[in-house]
Amino acid sequence: MNKGVPPLCVIAGPTASGKSALAVSLAQRTNGVIVNADSAQVYADLRVLSARPSEAEMGGVEHRLFGHRDGAEACSAADWAAEAKAVVAEVHGRGQLPILVGGTGLYLRTLLDGIAEVPPVDPAIRDEVRGQGVADNHRRLGQVDPEAAERLHANDTTRIARALEVMLSTGRPLKAWQSSTTGGIRDRVGLFGGLTLGEPQGLGAAIDRRFMRMIDDGAIAEVERLLARDLSPALPVMRAIGVPEIAGYVRGAATLDEAIAAGQRATRQYAKRQRTWFRNQRLGIDPLPDDDALGRLLDMAKEPAC
Repeated sequence: MNKGVPPLCVIAGPTASGKSALAVSLAQRTNGVIVNADSAQVYADLRVLSARPSEAEMGGVEHRLFGHRDGAEACSAADWAAEAKAVVAEVHGRGQLPILVGGTGLYLRTLLDGIAEVPPVDPAIRDEVRGQGVADNHRRLGQVDPEAAERLHANDTTRIARALEVMLSTGRPLKAWQSSTTGGIRDRVGLFGGLTLGEPQGLGAAIDRRFMRMIDDGAIAEVERLLARDLSPALPVMRAIGVPEIAGYVRGAATLDEAIAAGQRATRQYAKRQRTWFRNQRLGIDPLPDDDALGRLLDMAKEPAC
């Protein structure tokens, strides 16, 4: 961890891997403030399905950027990074330790390393691309940006559309624009923390149990309230894992057992993608595989030089 700059802790990893409990334990011992870095937990509408921590789970620790956004307004990585930057500065100003907790890698990357200044996309091109199906867009992306088409999952509707519209609008691949970023805070903080990747089989079982608890805790009613708002299906809150699956049950297109199985499966698939992303990315934080590593992290947080 860099000396002479305020410390910033990052606890990252896939969903249901124990990040929140680890962060609370750390915050209780280091006068920390937990800052949400999960793209679903920012929305007030997703208390249950985002697994937002309850009052008891917060353990008396201050939590920020949880449930503060209305689902009718999309929260981009740039939006969140601007908010998180302000919160981190505020917490540092109070002499406390900010602890970023979440599994949305793009949020963390944007805050730490900045954002690429991609030119605005031509609205006509955006409308054209967003009006096509993911299969057609993926085929077209393979023609104009083969590297991106190979890198992205064939069913990743949002990222495929984004890569295609940027290429068509600017004549330059999105990856090329992303190679140059501005606004990151990495050089201004003493970064430390850990990854909670979890073991795949155990993680899958934890995900399945948690989804069942969500059903018991009111996930169906939560989705019913969302559907009653008649929000655009393109909004992140409507595409959050669990929402489309339970919506199928609410609308009579699936049984409850089918909806639960689909939601569990979608969550496991998401966790797998998260594990792969965090294993392959270099966020500048060391793994936290065991209690000894956690002890070292806590010792670092207490160093006077930080």
